[in-house]
Amino acid sequence: MILILDFGSQYSQLIARKVRSFSVYSQIVPFNTPVAEIRRLKPAGLILSGGPASVSEKGAPRIRREVLDLGVPILGICYGMQLLVHLLGGEVKPQQSSEYGRATLRHDSADPLLIKMPKRDTVWMSHNDAAVRLPKEWKTLASTDGCEQAVVRHSQRPLYGLQFHPEVHHTRHGELILRNFVFNVCHAQADWKLTDYIEHTCSEIRALLEAHPGARIVSATSGGVDSTVLAALLSRAAGDRFVPVFVDNGVLRAGEAETVRRNFREKIGIEVRFIDASEHFLACLAGVTDPEEKRRIIGREFVNVFLKELGPKDYLAQGTLYPDVIESVNVRGPSATIKTHHNRVKEILDLMEQGRVVEPLKELFKDEVRELGAKLGLPREMLWRQPFPGPGLAVRLLGEVTRERLEVLRQADRIVLEEIKAAGLYDKLWQSFAVLLPVKAVGVMGDSRTYANVVAVRAVESVDAMTADFAQLPWDVLGRIASRIINEVRGVNRVVYDISSKPPSTIEWE
Repeated sequence: MILILDFGSQYSQLIARKVRSFSVYSQIVPFNTPVAEIRRLKPAGLILSGGPASVSEKGAPRIRREVLDLGVPILGICYGMQLLVHLLGGEVKPQQSSEYGRATLRHDSADPLLIKMPKRDTVWMSHNDAAVRLPKEWKTLASTDGCEQAVVRHSQRPLYGLQFHPEVHHTRHGELILRNFVFNVCHAQADWKLTDYIEHTCSEIRALLEAHPGARIVSATSGGVDSTVLAALLSRAAGDRFVPVFVDNGVLRAGEAETVRRNFREKIGIEVRFIDASEHFLACLAGVTDPEEKRRIIGREFVNVFLKELGPKDYLAQGTLYPDVIESVNVRGPSATIKTHHNRVKEILDLMEQGRVVEPLKELFKDEVRELGAKLGLPREMLWRQPFPGPGLAVRLLGEVTRERLEVLRQADRIVLEEIKAAGLYDKLWQSFAVLLPVKAVGVMGDSRTYANVVAVRAVESVDAMTADFAQLPWDVLGRIASRIINEVRGVNRVVYDISSKPPSTIEWE
């Protein structure tokens, strides 16, 4: 296995995902995991993640020096590299200007870490500090214009440092670097399979239910990829002691509830319990404009509705994935909170304290979940549905949530999806949707002045939702989308296209 010490990077689990894609098991542990525990796990190699801290700050996260003497290869990434340099006697300083985004890496090395790497390549930087003096016996393997010490290593021992992030999609050959580390440096064995994950998870769930006679597992089912795979997994593990529940929260897309219930019944043989709580949710959202408050309300009320279905012995199952977790809660390391996720509101945290929440997918990324679903026999059209946020259209409708504004957004969003599918682009995009803005614009329709709503169209390409590029949609597709929305959706006279990437933006607007 490869063990990842987490210093709070937003990308820590992405490192683990890349390693697991090589059929090598990887696990994330806190940076301050005792040396004895690391030794017990017998890793083939260690990866020190990035993080938001500076090594020169008081109280900055550290590893014990004994970690460096375990006799296993170590790769430090960003903060992890700076920490290696700092601990071994080098010097790390803040730079006059931060370095964020793409950079060109140059090298002329035959080191095992860089085998088959192009001599010039694109990498993704995200740092303010940098190594300005290496420790004794260390050497530079590669540089960029803004960073002289972009790839470094110890001359004798298998200790390496990367100032850039090889785990993100934007580093063109980052996967190759990680593969080189795992196999050429650590000599790890490719013997881990996702089918093992299914068997292990099913065994855990069955053991849980055997230990608690009369208990059921109640799951929120939205029809999205995550909850659909979760339902298939729980149905296999728990049989009739699994209860999937679909809650109409009033902020769903057009025809959503009917489609989900039909698909579950006809395509995977699972009958969903349906609850129409739309009026209740809309009443709770009345007058609310703050996005975090919207998320809190929807999350809280969702749990309140759900608790009525939950018996005193029952467990709540959620389709939470790791990107949801890492953007909401400091699960392992000191990662920065980005936004509140609806699966991490107080009521659910209270249930977690009671040990009554089951989240079998929380260590996985979307591509792993889809692979898991395929192994469970789910049809492709259910596995490749684009992600839809838990708070629904409430976080794509900026400003107050009203029935009138929801209807405008539903119709605009329906047109976006219809045109994206008609152009054969749906499966090529991570997400594509409409956003209703809290502004109005002047227009001319039928020789008359109008003052109407503005709709933004968002379409992104991604492989894991941790990073994303705006999709360069064909002009004719954008033109048809804009024309149809303006002509078919009453109250809209302007359509704009979002050309922001993540980071610095998020995929959703709220």
